[in-house]
Amino acid sequence: MATSIKTATHARAAGSSTEEVTDRVREIITAVRERGDDAVREYSEKFDRWSPPSFILGEEEISAIVSGLPQQVLDDITFVQTQVRNFASAQLATMSELEIETMPGVFLGHRHIPVEAAGSYIPGGRYPLTASAHMTIVTAKVAGVDHVTAATPPIQGEIPPATIAAMHAAGADQILVLGGVQAVAAMALGTETIRPVNMLAGPGNAFVAEAKRQLFGQVGIDLFAGPTEVLVVADATADPFTVAVDLLSQAEHGPDSPAVLITTDHDLAVQVQDLVEKILVDMPTRDVAGPAWRDHGRIVVADDEDEMWALADAEASEHVQILTADPRQALDRMRNFGALFLGEQTCVSYGDKVIGTNHVLPTMGAARYTGGLWVGKYLKTVTYQEVRDPASSAELGRICGRASRVERFEGHARSGDIRAWRHGGDQADWIDAVRR
Repeated sequence: MATSIKTATHARAAGSSTEEVTDRVREIITAVRERGDDAVREYSEKFDRWSPPSFILGEEEISAIVSGLPQQVLDDITFVQTQVRNFASAQLATMSELEIETMPGVFLGHRHIPVEAAGSYIPGGRYPLTASAHMTIVTAKVAGVDHVTAATPPIQGEIPPATIAAMHAAGADQILVLGGVQAVAAMALGTETIRPVNMLAGPGNAFVAEAKRQLFGQVGIDLFAGPTEVLVVADATADPFTVAVDLLSQAEHGPDSPAVLITTDHDLAVQVQDLVEKILVDMPTRDVAGPAWRDHGRIVVADDEDEMWALADAEASEHVQILTADPRQALDRMRNFGALFLGEQTCVSYGDKVIGTNHVLPTMGAARYTGGLWVGKYLKTVTYQEVRDPASSAELGRICGRASRVERFEGHARSGDIRAWRHGGDQADWIDAVRR
């Protein structure tokens, strides 16, 4: 039976927002729906003290911002976006369109059609998450989305230049310096100056997440997201220093970010716990990572490998890092995770920042039923049907008539009857009555 070396002092965050967050978000969305740009400006002034002549950046402004950045920053943005684009393109290539003949002259098929317009939210706040521009905008463009509106908040009253450069390089068609619920609502609903979108993507704080939840249905969303999570699965071959560093790499996302170690080795568990505390002393982000580890960090020692894999799978964690003698074993032993990171030479931070897979991933147990953002999220898989053979149409009509009447859908039955009559010579009393 598993033993806990360290337990969380706070319960895992609930999947629903607090009543205060829900009410505030509803208020802002309603105001944007009713008053458009005026409401957007009002809330931007209130929450960000930000009220420029226009929230939309023009081409000259974008060029000036990009030209002011060091070339190394621009080169790194290009490198990372190339990785994201290459992987998304490879994913898209796996999504074949389909047409098959299921009966003589009966053709069924599907096509993958990109959404027409998407909204990308790139958070600012504590950190300017430049990488989220790569993940949401590049992937949408690879999918074939015609128009991407991208929004990011000002940071302490300033435009975040690297984020703007990333949004521009990724192919955003409209760039807004605008944050929070007002940005998400403006993109979803549209205003006098901001074009409405069909889908919203990107991470954000509790208010942004709740706004996406309330707007879902009117627009599509990538997924419901909560605090960042990391799970490290390790055996006696793992390096405790590496484990401790990698746990804290994700704990710095926020004070409510769970960082969990499940291992079969008691000595490793004890060493990791000691090292985490030592690393935190001089860690620049200890004001965030420290509370996250204190309140939500856990270390569990499993009796054997089978229990380790079972416990790991039950976590359904967003990021799962495998530091075992045979890391690829996780591909067969686990099914509930947002993304796997296999082996010591790989880390979650690569996925967050540079390697090319998408970092918008399911949290709070959602990995039990969904994966993360990928090129397919921007595509609608739609079907079509065509019957070219009269005999097949007649036969389908007969079966449709019988099946529909079992369900008491007479109108459906008659659509079948008329084809059985027209293409198969069948008789029907209701047809004779109407045609007399």
